Amino acid sequence: MMATKVKTLPPPVSPYLLALRETLHSGGKELTKFDIGELAVEVRAAHDSVFAIVRRPGQGGLAVRAAFLAGPFTCKSLRCAPGEAARIEITSATGTHIIALQRSKDALERLRITVELTPASDMTLPFAPRDLYPLGEGDDPLAASGNVEAAQRGHNGGLIYFRIDEPGFGNVLYFQNLTALNDYYCATGTTPDGVVGGEWPELGYLMPCPSRDTEPAKAALPAGKPVIISDAILVFRHQAPPHERESARQFVQMLGAAYRMLELPAVQYRDWIDRAERAARDLAEAPEATIRHYGHLYVHPYTGAEYPDIMVQMSVIAALHGWGKWRGDPLPLETELKKGLTKFYDPKLKTLRRYLPNVGKDKDADAVDSWYLYHPLLNLGILALDGDDDARALFLQSLDYAVKAARHFDYRWPIQYNVTDFAVITQSAPADGRGQTDVGGIYAWVMLQAFELTDDKLYLDEARSAIDAAIGLRFNVNYQANLTAWGAAACMRLWRITNNDLYLEQSYVYLASFLHNSVIWDSQVGHAAAYETFLAVTCLQDAPYMAMYECFDSFVAFDRYLRDGGPDLEPEARMLVNEYCKYVLSRAWYYYPDALPPEAIADKQREPNGHVDPKLSFPLEDLYPDGQQAGQVGQEVYGAGAAFIFATRAFHNVEGAPFRLYSDYLVRGIERTGDRALTLTLDGSEPCTANLRLVRVKRHKLPKAVVTTSDGDALRPYASSDGRIDYNVPANGRLVITWE
Repeated sequence: MMATKVKTLPPPVSPYLLALRETLHSGGKELTKFDIGELAVEVRAAHDSVFAIVRRPGQGGLAVRAAFLAGPFTCKSLRCAPGEAARIEITSATGTHIIALQRSKDALERLRITVELTPASDMTLPFAPRDLYPLGEGDDPLAASGNVEAAQRGHNGGLIYFRIDEPGFGNVLYFQNLTALNDYYCATGTTPDGVVGGEWPELGYLMPCPSRDTEPAKAALPAGKPVIISDAILVFRHQAPPHERESARQFVQMLGAAYRMLELPAVQYRDWIDRAERAARDLAEAPEATIRHYGHLYVHPYTGAEYPDIMVQMSVIAALHGWGKWRGDPLPLETELKKGLTKFYDPKLKTLRRYLPNVGKDKDADAVDSWYLYHPLLNLGILALDGDDDARALFLQSLDYAVKAARHFDYRWPIQYNVTDFAVITQSAPADGRGQTDVGGIYAWVMLQAFELTDDKLYLDEARSAIDAAIGLRFNVNYQANLTAWGAAACMRLWRITNNDLYLEQSYVYLASFLHNSVIWDSQVGHAAAYETFLAVTCLQDAPYMAMYECFDSFVAFDRYLRDGGPDLEPEARMLVNEYCKYVLSRAWYYYPDALPPEAIADKQREPNGHVDPKLSFPLEDLYPDGQQAGQVGQEVYGAGAAFIFATRAFHNVEGAPFRLYSDYLVRGIERTGDRALTLTLDGSEPCTANLRLVRVKRHKLPKAVVTTSDGDALRPYASSDGRIDYNVPANGRLVITWE
């Protein structure tokens, strides 16, 4: 959502807003009050609602509707549970509401309001108004003005981020913990699609109601069974940010503060080494995986379907290359796939084309999506920087056209254009009227690769120009998730090279936009109950699904982001990026059809994307947080590289040891300090924890091992078996591992 200036007196207003205004003027009944730092919180009963009113003396405030009642009700205070500031019971004909309020004050003030309803009889809840109202002078919601920076998109995280300018209350992040509301959604047949947002000054959560044609018996909350109907976390900053970069940094910081209050889903160990071996075998042997043209081997984008293209080819080759290095033995398939790369090169245009010259007439051979020009170059750059002379030559031969395209579009790329003359085919996406707004990020990364290879300042200047052109996009920078992640990485690398703090700050704009599009809840709706969704990201700014390719490519980009960020990175940014990577290693397993129940997979795939074969270790493209069947788009052969990426980042070979180290936090250093001792440095931050596992190497026996912190505290394993010893360890700092 674009930041918008809001008028002081917005017409029209709802009766619920006018009722709140009257309640605040007439007083209502005070139930309890407490402070959070400089904030004063008062809980008050009105004629049809209970509100928590948060004020900063002389600077305005917020009213949060904790409960909306359909008739007369009574209230009483209950004994607080540990960590609570207040607990209130409301009794009415509807049933019993329990409102629990928690407060926290460390770096930022936080308030959590959880509402549990026990219905008096089987019932469907009617429409209820939104629950959040900025307050101006005299507690008047019509006297407050401010900016809404971002609100929930689709089934992503349920948040709204805004500031109150008049009075100067400051910045607010409202986060609805949708995970806690799963029972409500499952019972009523609803989903939280865009439920957090609103129009100023009526903001916040709008509880979804069953559709009119739903049988009441199938959408009713059962009598006597408690169900959470709201779990809102609010985070406050006193000063509104002066520009978009600071706004983005504060968003990341405040989201991290909200994240720390969540009860996080468990992560599972996944054998990505076995998955990678299976993927490599299927790539080499399955007839649906590859096809021959001009005597060379090429990868099908989908199982037995679609024409080979350069992005697919390079994505698989780069991942295979990393897998071969990790194994210490390159796979012959990597070499074979590389042989056909030059057939994509157009010597007249001096660029890589999307398709081979013999592509069918059902394709526009001259059409290219803007990001498709640069992503293959990124992977070529990875190979070139690792010493591959052929990749270096092809990369350098393609740079002039890459720069020419960027300059032609003034670093603001359309969706699709003609590669021969830059004629625009599709200017913008229908959903938001924008082009590919984050292509500048991946272009900047490619230019930084070129700068590293050639030391030519032209490429550094190009990278800066591309990032500079994105300034002002605010939360609209995201077009495709992995491109946004590479934009964050490019900004961080630019900062390291130039020492210009603007690029460090701009990295938070990319990161904030990425997180804005993240599914920060664990959906149990429909078929989503069969897989994990927490901290996934929807692949496009308007896409309804999470995609494997964007998932693992973002993982690679964030590895680079964290490496360049170092200790200067905002702590909450470090935490959230690491947590994203941690959950990827567990969640991404469910993209593979053999990990899903058959009924969760669509019977038919999008034309012309082939079919789904559960026996092949290639991922499905699409999983849905709203519980639709997976694999409607198809099965990605081009996503085969995911297993290689995850295996090489999570598993670490220890020479001469009968085990491998597995860590679901990125490892920043391993030093062998003795024949049977090593130190390990993780890239996390307090108070997060990582799962460290000693995984037995085949035909060996696990030894007795000791894991200690840098302070000398021995850590006990929480689980062990013949094949693995599992530890829960601090995510930051050094660990010492010794074995007998």
